[in-house]
Amino acid sequence: MDGFLEISLEIGFMCVVISVVLAFVRLIKGPSLQDRVVALDFMTVAIVAFCGLAAIRYGTPAFLDVALVLALVGFLATVALARFAERNTERSRERSRHD
Repeated sequence: MDGFLEISLEIGFMCVVISVVLAFVRLIKGPSLQDRVVALDFMTVAIVAFCGLAAIRYGTPAFLDVALVLALVGFLATVALARFAERNTERSRERSRHD
């Protein structure tokens, strides 16, 4: 592999790992459900990027299949969590109206 490509991939891997760690911190700290959903979605995107970098580095297209499946699952999880958060917000509003 070319020296420039090797260095670029290493920098890319480091950036992705750092971003996953920072998103994990946001996932733990919160403070709200919306913050946690965004952090989880960002972690999914970063892991998809990691799979793409691994596919380039090792020349294995199977990593791209994993990245595609992970992206689809991440999208569905984000939509499901957003609907869950919306329902909780609506229930909270209804309770406050009745009080």
